[in-house]
Amino acid sequence: MRTVAAVIYPGALATSITLPMEILQAASQMAAAEKHSAQAQVRFILTASSSKEIKLASGISLKPEIRLDELPPLDLLLLPAIWRNPQPTVNAAKEWLGSLRGLAVSGTRICGVGTASCLLAEAGLLNGKPATTHWNYFRQFARRYPAVELKSRHLITECDGIYCVGSVNSIADVMVHIIEEWFGSRISRAIENQFSPEIRLPFRRAAYQSEVHSSHPDELVLDAQQWLRDNLDKPLRIPDLADFVKLSSRNLNRRFKSATGYSPQAYLQSQRISNAKELLRHSNLSISEIAWKVGLQDAGYFSRLFRQHCEISPLQYREMVRGKLFVPESASSVR
Repeated sequence: MRTVAAVIYPGALATSITLPMEILQAASQMAAAEKHSAQAQVRFILTASSSKEIKLASGISLKPEIRLDELPPLDLLLLPAIWRNPQPTVNAAKEWLGSLRGLAVSGTRICGVGTASCLLAEAGLLNGKPATTHWNYFRQFARRYPAVELKSRHLITECDGIYCVGSVNSIADVMVHIIEEWFGSRISRAIENQFSPEIRLPFRRAAYQSEVHSSHPDELVLDAQQWLRDNLDKPLRIPDLADFVKLSSRNLNRRFKSATGYSPQAYLQSQRISNAKELLRHSNLSISEIAWKVGLQDAGYFSRLFRQHCEISPLQYREMVRGKLFVPESASSVR
């Protein structure tokens, strides 16, 4: 079972607690069904520095289940977004900021939403690391925390298990990413499709991470991944990649999987599907043309591969994501 906790404080926005809670609950149910188990696969805890009921910015009152100093070992700690000026919340949090440092040292992932990144910075967890925050507080954040590498062009940053998310909407992208790590790609895809697929970007494309495109240090595999991305529109063979990195196919497969958790072929296919999704969202190319664009000459095979990854056909995906886009009347009338 995975254990997740959200810290509640008076300035917190309820949506940055309830949205990840609902996403994780859905993933928990799917994971339990896969295991034919009645046991929940995710436990979600509300916590605070005291056990008193807390009234949030919206007027909703929540009661912590456990105090911060009573928390069990966690897989993830969420710091919800702070409404308007974060400074009063930061000042009131000084008594428990040490708990964040202790959790980070223990290996707990910590995610600050919006200006909750100020809590991470105040605790010293972002010094020398990339971070982002709500766009309206970029200047104040940069002035107050000069030791932090503010990434104002990114809605998500990640370094050493510390995540910063610039908006409440983007917390869903982080949740889908973490769910894939915990429960696999089938469940993460189902969750992504359920929770507004039209606004989702692949985590690795949306996020600034301390390692470029990957969290592993194997430079040869990083070169291999970059070569696959650069040549995605061509019919690719893994032996060609092995020749490029000067390894046998067998050694490449072993080393690639050790570094990324995927075989080169599986990584290639995931990149193709990711690119195909973007083309389905934002272009009027036919399915055959999209297949060619992602390096597959057989449209039938492409459609089968897409269904295998996304559990719906390319055309169904296009209809689903475009059905929720807002199109100006004048543009929609032109055919």
